[in-house]
Amino acid sequence: MVVMFLRRAYVGLPLSRRLLSTNSVNNHHDLSATIAELNKEMESVFGQPPTGLAGSINNDHTLPESDFKSHSIASSLRNETMAQEEEDHRLSKRVSHNVYGLTHVGSTGEAQMVNVSPKEVSKRTAIASCKVILGRKVFEMVLANQMTKGDVLTVAKIAGINGAKQTSSLIPLCHNITLSHVRVDLRLNPENYSVEIQGEASSTEKTGVEMEAMTSVTVAGLTVYDMCKAASKEIQLTDVRLERKTGGKSGDWSR
Repeated sequence: MVVMFLRRAYVGLPLSRRLLSTNSVNNHHDLSATIAELNKEMESVFGQPPTGLAGSINNDHTLPESDFKSHSIASSLRNETMAQEEEDHRLSKRVSHNVYGLTHVGSTGEAQMVNVSPKEVSKRTAIASCKVILGRKVFEMVLANQMTKGDVLTVAKIAGINGAKQTSSLIPLCHNITLSHVRVDLRLNPENYSVEIQGEASSTEKTGVEMEAMTSVTVAGLTVYDMCKAASKEIQLTDVRLERKTGGKSGDWSR
């Protein structure tokens, strides 16, 4: 309807005004003036400013084409930059607060030692266990204390205690803490011809002792292997695991 009106209005204009409109097509200022004049005539007919095609024609010529392109490119680059910044922020947040709670991973993914300064000192304990499968022949030799290297269980017990005290030297990102107690027990199990090992570590510190307990049983198990390897190469160290812990921010836990 607007297009038809424009066409009729244009035909109804005096010749001089039509020529003015035709000759000013290539001149931005004259074209804007002509459109503005035409809008006034339409307003006088309808009682309100025109919308739709006539209005859009005027709006399309408010900026030169080169300025419009520059504005569009700048706007596009700005939008891309903002999108990239948002993605980088989400990635950084995901790394520093990942769903797995990896406290030894920094904001950019690098390894780090956790700062425990803000934590409160509390009594902490941890118990771990493992198993050494000897086989019947080696089991009977250990039971009869016939191993060339000597008393397997006693040597492994001492090794486990010593291992707990050396945990921070063996595991790079563990804190060097003061242990108040370390216990390592070894028991021969005739049902599966194994040595069952349990280790306990205690401390009053700002960080837990799970690694100390697990290191104690692992070192004790490796010592059993070393003491018995001359008799068999089929010995297996298995089921190294944390059984329970107490204290700390995460509270008590039991398998």
